[in-house]
Amino acid sequence: MPPVTTPTPLTYRDAGVDIDAGNEVVERIKPLVKRTFRPEVMGGLGGFGALFNLSGKYREPVLVSGTDGVGTKLKLAQQLDRHDTIGIDLVGMCVNDVLVQGAEPLFFLDYFATGKLHVDTTVSVVGGIAKGCELAGCALIGGETAEMPDMYPPGEYDLAGFTVGAVEKSRLLDGAAVREGDVLLGIASSGPHSNGYSLVRRIYDRAGRPAGLDVGGVKLVDALMAPTTIYVKPILELLGKHDLHAMAHITGGGLTENIIRVIPEGLGLDIEASAIVLPPVFEWLQREGAVPNPEMWRTFNCGVGFVLVLAPGDVAAVSADLQRLGLAHRAIGQVVKARGEERVHIG
Repeated sequence: MPPVTTPTPLTYRDAGVDIDAGNEVVERIKPLVKRTFRPEVMGGLGGFGALFNLSGKYREPVLVSGTDGVGTKLKLAQQLDRHDTIGIDLVGMCVNDVLVQGAEPLFFLDYFATGKLHVDTTVSVVGGIAKGCELAGCALIGGETAEMPDMYPPGEYDLAGFTVGAVEKSRLLDGAAVREGDVLLGIASSGPHSNGYSLVRRIYDRAGRPAGLDVGGVKLVDALMAPTTIYVKPILELLGKHDLHAMAHITGGGLTENIIRVIPEGLGLDIEASAIVLPPVFEWLQREGAVPNPEMWRTFNCGVGFVLVLAPGDVAAVSADLQRLGLAHRAIGQVVKARGEERVHIG
């Protein structure tokens, strides 16, 4: 008979999952998370479900939910070993979306997945998420940190975010109020935000990764990694004072495909190409990548991160408040009757 052997005892750590590292992450992020809490949050971290008390805040609340990631900007962050702002991007992509319908983001949850948990990197990423939540005024109410050996190459991780907001039913923005002649006010972005980064990275690599190149007074790498602008607080203030007909968050699909999503059938858009003034980072991307204008307009925000749709008679007052709130902006076009199948004209 063959000799009887005793199997070597195995632990979860032997299999690649370090529970102690996960616990250390939780302890280190607790004070960051707590800073984001609102009075409606019930309980703290560690429960099976996160609790948020809506009672008394709304008469007829409509919940508005959103989920998103940051695309391959994540690859650039990992390549550059810059993890402290990618969480702001994650929050921005989600909360700006629910803001479009007039909703105030109430709380946020994140999902962080990696092959091997590096505590400092994870805390840096979650710290950015917490910062984004503070900027948006929403609570980082929970999340999941998943260590999954063999699922991701060393040093890589993935992110997803989820947010829930609320708006009074009578104040919900669904585009129904949009009329022919309404003006499009474009609010400045901080850069590419979190869209078009597969093309950004291809151009950056082909150019030899010139991280230190000066573009408009900042290093190229800083311009490319500038966190997504979070528009929540100033836009909620505007909504409390002005009659906005619709809003759009300029994400994947750029100017060509996002604004039209909030415009009713039968209407279209005339966007003035001369009003789309490319900031230096976009000028560099277009020049270095030889990217045609139509491709720029349907891939990037081109310096316009958020759009308000409003009556011509309200433009002056809204513009004055935008200036007071520190949001650079300009009129970029108007709502017109649709002409044929192509509802968006940029020229």
